[in-house]
Amino acid sequence: MDASSAEITKLLKAWSGGDPAALARLAEHVYPELRLMARRYMKNERQADTLQTTALVHEVYLRLVDVTKVEWHERAQFFAMAARMMRRILVDAARARGSRKRGGMVLKLNVDEMAVLSPAPDRSILALDEALTAFSQVAPRQAKVVELRYFGGLTEEEIVATLKISPRTVRRDWDLARAWLLRELSHTIGEPSGPGP
Repeated sequence: MDASSAEITKLLKAWSGGDPAALARLAEHVYPELRLMARRYMKNERQADTLQTTALVHEVYLRLVDVTKVEWHERAQFFAMAARMMRRILVDAARARGSRKRGGMVLKLNVDEMAVLSPAPDRSILALDEALTAFSQVAPRQAKVVELRYFGGLTEEEIVATLKISPRTVRRDWDLARAWLLRELSHTIGEPSGPGP
């Protein structure tokens, strides 16, 4: 574990132990990483229709501050929760825009650039969220690997530590999830977004 990760883990434990000053110091350490996560998701969105990167980070941060019943153990756990929150915020924003616009699948992400699921760029985050939700019903651990890697930006080693599984299992889970989601997304993206004739 590098010095930064160790410091974040120490501050998380202090914060969950009731030290309010630890939260301010923690924010200094995690804010740059949260911005990088948010920037990856926001990169391919239409500027007029989306949250700003800073607003997304602040919303995640505010939600994390309200989390009081978590006993923080490590950096990866924190970023996994941040990834889950970021996913929810982005999906909720996309759904809100979709309800205002007919055929509103407007929030997009480039899964090819993240080397995640597909060679085709600009897949909808709503389609990914729906596919990932369905996949979690079939294979919950494998869906968690996708969430941690894609939304959380965690490394293989961090996923191993978070889920307490072997590196080989992480790679197998990732390959299975990738194949399943690619199949599902290829069906979803091919469908028209508006009502039929």
